[in-house]
Amino acid sequence: MEDPMAAIRETFFQECEEQLAELETGLIAMENGTAEPETVNAVFRAVHSMKGGAGIFALDQLVRFAHVFETALDKVRSATLAATPTVLGVFLRAADVLADLVRAARENTTVDDSRTKALVAEFDQINDAGEAPEAVTREAPAPVSGGLFAPVAAPEPAWEIKFTPRPALYAKANETALLLRELRRLGELDVVLDTTQLPELSELDPEGAYLTWHIRLIGDCDEAAIRHVFEFVEDDSVLVITPPEPEPAASEEPAGFLPGTVITGDNGFKFEFFPPPMADEEEAEAAAPAAVAAPAVAPREAAAPPVPKHPAVEAMAAKAEAAGAVSATIRVDLDRVDRMIDLVGELVINEAMLSQRVLEAGIARASGVAMALEELEHLTREIQDSVMAIRAQPVRSVFQRMPRLVREVAAQTHKQVRLVTEGEGTEVDKTVIERIADPLTHMIRNAIDHGLESTEKRIAAGKPAEGTVKLIALHRSGRIVLEVSDDGGGINRARVREKAIENGVIAADAQLSDDEIDNLIFLPGFSTAAKVSDISGRGVGMDVVRQSVAALGGRISISSRPGLGSTFTLSLPLTLAVLDGMVVSAHGHTLIIPLSAIVETLKPRAQDVFPLDHEINVLALRGGYVPMVDVAASLGYSETFIEPEQSVALLVEGEGGVRAVLLVDAIHGQRQVVIKSLEVNYRAVPGIGAATVMGDGRVALILDVDAVVRHARSDAGGRNAEQLSLSDAS
Repeated sequence: MEDPMAAIRETFFQECEEQLAELETGLIAMENGTAEPETVNAVFRAVHSMKGGAGIFALDQLVRFAHVFETALDKVRSATLAATPTVLGVFLRAADVLADLVRAARENTTVDDSRTKALVAEFDQINDAGEAPEAVTREAPAPVSGGLFAPVAAPEPAWEIKFTPRPALYAKANETALLLRELRRLGELDVVLDTTQLPELSELDPEGAYLTWHIRLIGDCDEAAIRHVFEFVEDDSVLVITPPEPEPAASEEPAGFLPGTVITGDNGFKFEFFPPPMADEEEAEAAAPAAVAAPAVAPREAAAPPVPKHPAVEAMAAKAEAAGAVSATIRVDLDRVDRMIDLVGELVINEAMLSQRVLEAGIARASGVAMALEELEHLTREIQDSVMAIRAQPVRSVFQRMPRLVREVAAQTHKQVRLVTEGEGTEVDKTVIERIADPLTHMIRNAIDHGLESTEKRIAAGKPAEGTVKLIALHRSGRIVLEVSDDGGGINRARVREKAIENGVIAADAQLSDDEIDNLIFLPGFSTAAKVSDISGRGVGMDVVRQSVAALGGRISISSRPGLGSTFTLSLPLTLAVLDGMVVSAHGHTLIIPLSAIVETLKPRAQDVFPLDHEINVLALRGGYVPMVDVAASLGYSETFIEPEQSVALLVEGEGGVRAVLLVDAIHGQRQVVIKSLEVNYRAVPGIGAATVMGDGRVALILDVDAVVRHARSDAGGRNAEQLSLSDAS
């Protein structure tokens, strides 16, 4: 029998992921000094929410640790603990432990108690040694002149709140004191505890709830703000909120106290003034203004004349309206989205087939059928774009994992490192997001371990003691570009070359350019580390990065300046489901060339073609020479080579900006195609990245431009034998 709580439990852990991300973002903002007060509140609410949800599922270890964390955060909110770098360091490590506890609860594993106990001890230390910042004190009201019976202002409108917890509230580890403390941030509070329902000790249930709080809140807030305080416990309590009455009209009565006037003495005691009852009712009505003589709370059924809105009331209404305007979201199982994308892909294929049939039938383009088909094509494209947008997610989810990685690697290497991220909102297909986490992890570890110098060397070089690693995401030319850069010493090319010769990768007299030396670090098993450590030295980092990027249909390039740092640039497709490509034919076969790789198309002229041997030609183009690739011959479609003057040429750019000219028979136009994995459905084919189904039902192969360009460059002598082995290894 299926566990009815399983779905709720999974939803809780999904929400924990979001709250952990919010917690990490808020703490980093606090660390950078850019946090607003609301950021601190959001950090507190994230931990409080996780604690409350964990209480439902009896995750005791998570509840206990979250409670300690929450208590320290509340002290920062209430300005009794300063958010110093030391305190924030403890908070960031606590966020890491909290994430581990959530993961352990989800996977039914355990977390070493020594880690949580160590953090709890650190919390105790900062609670004892932490100095509160300068307290912001509320100025005491100026004494009223004119004696005891001086004129007084009319009482401010107040919200009346009745709050009665149920036993479930306490079972989930919630505390009413924290709720009241949060409520106090909205204004002045008068709280009265009602214990009339408290039974005798012999009849008391330790897990019961018998208390009620009557709260009077004076402040410029709205009902939405009040309910926000109780949003995590509203289902586990009885909450009644009564809005304030309209403000009474100004009184011109002589000096004196109005009935119900509250006086606060210097010692903090409050006195409420009630005049003695008058003998005659008419005298009573004459002694008090009509607005005061009216009942304090009018029955809800009684019709009241419309009253003009006070500016504060209008502000509350505006806030409530803005709160209600927040866009709603729903959670959808990813398998359902994938299924919908597959169906839309089939729709695109069938639309292409229908267009092909209409074309073969010779139906005029101006006919009703052709016009309807054109509208269907536009509609299909819009549906496809909309469905793909559903899977598109910001890279923030990946970026938010990196601060913890930076802290851990920095601690292991004894370096001071600051991570700067940009473009967290850049959207890309969820499949791509899931598969770029590992390459980014390797690159950031490499940047800290190999790129950044030690603190002593940085200071000696006139650099800040703290090194900087930047992680940037942006859209460029229909692709997503990720950059990982550091301000370290750059690639030590002499050391890389020496290590390559030592490993037998290149000959001692090999002449390599700077770019070629930099690319040697992508070789399997290649490492310049002096000794093997937990971070590096085994040579299984950057080659994995290159393989992972290539598997995604992307490319990686390096830019390094000695003494100034290095930048690794990843260029990836936005999605692995569809592709904008150019349809070409080569020796009777239809091929798709990704549009993002095409720089331009041209018709070669005989005077611009120069042969290197009987199989290899180069094309003179803008003062340089670009190798030419006969696509049909390179794929084995033809044993003879096409004459360049009788072909159509496509100038393409591959990995690292390396270019080549592809020769085909003809170009048939641009088309968006649905990508089908050739490796999954058949096997890997050199030079072919994937496949698709065309409108006539035939399968067309999608060219792997990077593989073709690398092969062309090596054959044309653009790379030596050693670099050819590098290309093959990648």
